[in-house]
Amino acid sequence: MNFANELLHWYQQNKRDLPWRHTTDAYIIWLSEIILQQTRVEQGMPYFNRFLETYPDINAFANASEDDILKLWQGLGYYSRGRNMLKTAQLIQQQFGGRFPTAYQDLIKLKGIGEYTAAAISSFSVNEARAVVDGNVYRVLARYFGISEPINSTKGKKLFQQLADEVLNKEQPGLHNQAMMEFGAMLCKPKNPACGICPVRTGCEAFKHNAINQLPVKLKTVKIKERFFNYFLVVHNNHILMHKRTGNDIWTGLYDLPLIETPTLLPAYEVIKLPEAQQYFGDDIHIKETFGLQHFALTHQRLTVRFIQVENTPVQMKDSWFFTDVTSLQKLALPKIIFLFLTNFFKFENNSLFSN
Repeated sequence: MNFANELLHWYQQNKRDLPWRHTTDAYIIWLSEIILQQTRVEQGMPYFNRFLETYPDINAFANASEDDILKLWQGLGYYSRGRNMLKTAQLIQQQFGGRFPTAYQDLIKLKGIGEYTAAAISSFSVNEARAVVDGNVYRVLARYFGISEPINSTKGKKLFQQLADEVLNKEQPGLHNQAMMEFGAMLCKPKNPACGICPVRTGCEAFKHNAINQLPVKLKTVKIKERFFNYFLVVHNNHILMHKRTGNDIWTGLYDLPLIETPTLLPAYEVIKLPEAQQYFGDDIHIKETFGLQHFALTHQRLTVRFIQVENTPVQMKDSWFFTDVTSLQKLALPKIIFLFLTNFFKFENNSLFSN
């Protein structure tokens, strides 16, 4: 039995029972694929279920508001996925008459759908012979065939795609792709792979040459950007000052608090002396309380965050600022940083209230 057939046999005996594996509906497959990008199955499953229950088909999704999508997405991270999904749903409604496309060449043109996702949807829904290459597949191929070319190099991406195409079971491409990804997720894991029960270990180059921990190779190209966020907390008559984020920065479309970003970490008393702070809150800013530094790691950024509660109400409001009743915070899509802070703050202050 060859490599691909061994994995297929293993998959049929050991696959997890996941809801999107019981359908060929491209819309449901798309939901699962986008939600599970950069997300563990255990974390993504509740989101998948909520989205499918709230938006049972592509037209229901297309008719949603961005605020509604982002609120449902809250806590999952990588919010551009949610925004791109809404754009894709609207485009499908307009250009495909509300019928989710299944052909790779149509899928690859949609927002937020790259080569991997297009191959996954087309192969899972209509068995189009397209090999998927995700992190799990890279790892399985690199180890089994002993390939040291970096998976994120131009040459490496081309090489691994060619190899995936070569080993693809053309008669059962959807099942083959599922097997490759599941094998990488469950057995050929990044750390502590289960080589002892691996059905293909006798042919695995990495196993034979004790190179499991050296493969796959990945170039270190990510540069981490340090950012310093100073949030202003203004609460007046049970109303809180909020800010809707726009532009191309992180958390676009979500709601946070008025923010002054500084190039370095400054003490709170220096932050309130900055011209921008005094422009919005007046020359005589009175700090009621500061809340210690918190650190948050994003994919390419590391945030140092401080919350400064001031008693001043704004003397000048930015266009993106607005006051809202504290109880209305439940309706807003908040970055996790803001959600956790406000949940803890108002539970302590007002014995409130809002659940995720």
